[in-house]
Amino acid sequence: MKKDLIFSVLISVLLLSFTDAMVRPSKMQLKEAEVIENREIKLPVKEYGIPIDSFNIEKSRIKPNMSLSVLLSNLNIPSKEVHNIIQKAKNVFDLRKIRAGNSYRVFRSKDSSQTLNYLIYEQSPIEYIVFKFADSLSVKKERKAVKTTVKSSTGVIESSLWLTMVENNTNPLLAIELSDIYAWTIDFFGIQKGDAFKVFYREDFVDSTSLGIKQIYAAKFTHNGQNIYAIPFYQDSVLSFFDADGKSLRKAFLKAPLKYRRIASGFSNSRLHPILKIRRPHHGVDYSAPIGTPVHAIGDGVVIKAQYSGGAGNYVKIKHNSVYTTGYMHLSKYGKGIKAGKFVKQGDIIGYVGSTGLSTGPHLDFRVWKNGTNINPLKLEAPPVEPIKPENMEFFNKIKEIWVAKLDEL
Repeated sequence: MKKDLIFSVLISVLLLSFTDAMVRPSKMQLKEAEVIENREIKLPVKEYGIPIDSFNIEKSRIKPNMSLSVLLSNLNIPSKEVHNIIQKAKNVFDLRKIRAGNSYRVFRSKDSSQTLNYLIYEQSPIEYIVFKFADSLSVKKERKAVKTTVKSSTGVIESSLWLTMVENNTNPLLAIELSDIYAWTIDFFGIQKGDAFKVFYREDFVDSTSLGIKQIYAAKFTHNGQNIYAIPFYQDSVLSFFDADGKSLRKAFLKAPLKYRRIASGFSNSRLHPILKIRRPHHGVDYSAPIGTPVHAIGDGVVIKAQYSGGAGNYVKIKHNSVYTTGYMHLSKYGKGIKAGKFVKQGDIIGYVGSTGLSTGPHLDFRVWKNGTNINPLKLEAPPVEPIKPENMEFFNKIKEIWVAKLDEL
């Protein structure tokens, strides 16, 4: 346990040092940049390690049902050579995993012969296969260099978290990562104008293409005038996020069963039904979303119903404990393996948004029962999971002080 605590302190200090190095260049780095700027040095531009100025390059994508042999034949390679190439390629990668839509590049000589020198197949954003035809035939797998960057981002929300990211030239996927961390604490359907965020995170790149947000280091979200910190800490060998008081940001329930969608109708004791045209209670929240949007269980529990149920359409009901039960209505279909008696974990996909039953359009009717009585899902208060243990609090406070200072000065 003590090793975990020490590691928490060390990793935070190292990350902060790395952040400073990324954000604040040294005098030597500035001097080197000045020298390079004043020189007129033209280095050859390379792709896949090949100087592109020496070749005519054709760019394309694998078409449906296109095999390696078909691709090679389309490049006018004789059938005898195609067989030899395929045999060599078998030892390098699985030929069955050539996927439609993946990119490939053809490098030909610039002279009148237009000789094929290289064929590059991009197996993934990082890995690619090099078919070399010049001199002697060879096939090998290579990897592009991955650049890891530690970044910081701040923003004040005008309309939505996603749009704020876009307007700030920040990868909007950061919005999803933040919503995952704060999913148990902040209702992202209730974000207001003036809410704000500050975050340190890691984003990986290949060339200029982002591979996504790989890690959130620490964050601060201001919601309804309240500052909610996300402080990383290893407890029982697990990295989790805690608020400034040492309480876990993970609660017993998610705030909502699906992400970034509009609330079409709220909890009411007298709502005009859009189809029946009569007033009756609507003891749930309607989330408007496209058909097929994944619907997640808001907490661990046992499925007690997964069947078509009249006006509710395809319907899933989950008993979480002796107090709480949740319901998910109008689903287009159920999640994999979802049936009565199935145990589900928080975040599991239990179905997909649809418009089955009495419904005017695709949406999820989400309901919560407390001790058998319907309650407003938007007012559900869930207890947090285990906070920082007393014996760990001293180490946690040291880490908290470091990150709070860094976040506040952003």
